[in-house]
Amino acid sequence: MCKCNNSYRDDKLHHECGVLGIYGVEDAAGLAYYGLHALQHRGQQGCGIVTVDADGDFHRVKGEGLVTEVFNEAKMAKLPGKMAIGHVRYSNAGCKGTENLQPFLFHHNSGDFALANNGQIVNYHQLRDELEDRGSLFQSSSDAEVLAHLIKKQKFEKDTPRIYALKAALNQIDGAFACVVMTGRRIYACRDKNGFHPLAIGKLGEGYVVASETCAFDVLGAEYIRDVEPGEIVTLDHHGIRSQFYAETERHAMCAMEYVYFARPDSDIEGCNVHNYRKESGRILAKEAPADADIVIGVPDSSLSAAQGYAEASGLPYEMGLIKSKYVGRTFILPTQSLREKGVKMKLSPVKTIVKGKRVVLVDDSIVRGTTSLKIVKMLREAGAAEVHVRIASAPLKYTCYYGVDVHTPQELISNSNSVEQVCKLIDADSLAFLSHEGMYKAGKRQDLCIACFNHQYPTNLYEEEK
Repeated sequence: MCKCNNSYRDDKLHHECGVLGIYGVEDAAGLAYYGLHALQHRGQQGCGIVTVDADGDFHRVKGEGLVTEVFNEAKMAKLPGKMAIGHVRYSNAGCKGTENLQPFLFHHNSGDFALANNGQIVNYHQLRDELEDRGSLFQSSSDAEVLAHLIKKQKFEKDTPRIYALKAALNQIDGAFACVVMTGRRIYACRDKNGFHPLAIGKLGEGYVVASETCAFDVLGAEYIRDVEPGEIVTLDHHGIRSQFYAETERHAMCAMEYVYFARPDSDIEGCNVHNYRKESGRILAKEAPADADIVIGVPDSSLSAAQGYAEASGLPYEMGLIKSKYVGRTFILPTQSLREKGVKMKLSPVKTIVKGKRVVLVDDSIVRGTTSLKIVKMLREAGAAEVHVRIASAPLKYTCYYGVDVHTPQELISNSNSVEQVCKLIDADSLAFLSHEGMYKAGKRQDLCIACFNHQYPTNLYEEEK
C-alpha cells in the first residue's frame, strides 16, 4: 500500500491491489496480462508485469492506467520467459507515479528478485525507520518495499537458500499481506498469519498460477488446487509445489469486505463462492429486516446477488430498477464536486416504468460516506417511486481499516457518528436496515472473519496509533 493521504475520496471503498504469479508456462507475460485483466476490479490506476527469461534475466513493464492502457504488443514483446508476476493497483491521490507501481524489481549480488504485494503492513513506519537507520535507501512510499529490504538485511551466508531470509523477514512484519516473490528460478507465494486477504494456487498445463482471486484461473484455463494458508510460504519451482510455515496460524480472519464488495462474484474464497455468499446475505437480511414493499432492486453490480437473495426470501419480485452504464470512466477523478455529482447520474439510471408508483426495496452492499446513497434515493423518487426502503447487506461501516482498504479516518464514514435512524434521514430513505454481524458470519458459514471496520476489534497491534 502507498502510505500517503488522499485529498479527495469517492463514495466507494477501494481495495489496494491484486497480485498474480505464473510459473513454468510458455509466454508467461501473455497469460499474466489476461490474469491481471481478470483482477482489474482490485486496482484500476496502475499495473505491471515482471518476467524472468531462460538466462535468468529480469524484464519489467509497468505504468499508470488500466491493463489495456499500459500494455500493447510492443511492450509485451519485451517480457520473455516462462515465469512472471503481476500487480494491479489502486493508489491514493498524491501517491501516483511509477516509483510506487508494483511489482518492484531489486538487483543484488546474491541474485535479483521481484515482489508484488496486496495488503498493508501496520508496523511499516517502525520497520522503515529501523531500516533507514541501518543504511537502507527507499525509492518509494510503498510499504511493500520494506519487505524487500528486510529480506536482504537478514544475516545468512550468501549461498543460504533465500527462503530462510524470507521466513525471517515475514516474521518481523505485522499486518495484512498476500504477496508473491520471484527469483531467477522460482516463485514464493506468502500470506500473513491472520489470512486477511485471499491467495489461491492453480495448475496451468505443466506449470502453476497463483492469484488473488480464482476468477483469474477461469480466464487462463487453470485448475484450482487450493488456497495458500495463513502463515504459509508456498514455493513453485521445478520440484512442483512445496510448503513451509514461517509462523503458526493465528486465525482465518478473511476480510469480510472481500465477500461483501471487493471480490468478483465468480471467485471462490476459502471454499465459499462470492455470489453465493452475497445471495445468502440477502436472504438473511430479508429475515432480519423485512419491508412492506412491492419490488426489490439492487445497486449494480456488486449488490445484485444480495438483492436476488432478499427477493427470494421475502417473496417480493426482483426487478432491474437501476441500470449501470458500461461506458463511463472513473468519475471520482473529475475535478469538481458538481461534475462528480453528474458522474453518478451517468453511471446509474433508474428504469422509470419499473419503479414508478412502487414501494421499492433498494439493496446495496454498504454505505460509506452516504453521498451516493442519497443520490440514488433521490433518483428513484424523481423516477416516481412511492417509497424507498434501503437495505444494506453488511453491518454499518464505522471504523478505520488498517489492512488494505482505503478507510483511513472514521470521520469519513457516515455511520461512525450517526445512528441508523439518523443515517436514514440523511439519505432521505423511508426506512433503513443493515445486516447484523452474526448475519455476515452466517452468510458464508464462517467461524472467523475480520470485521474490524464494523466492530472495532482489530486482530493485530496498531502501531501507528501508538506513535
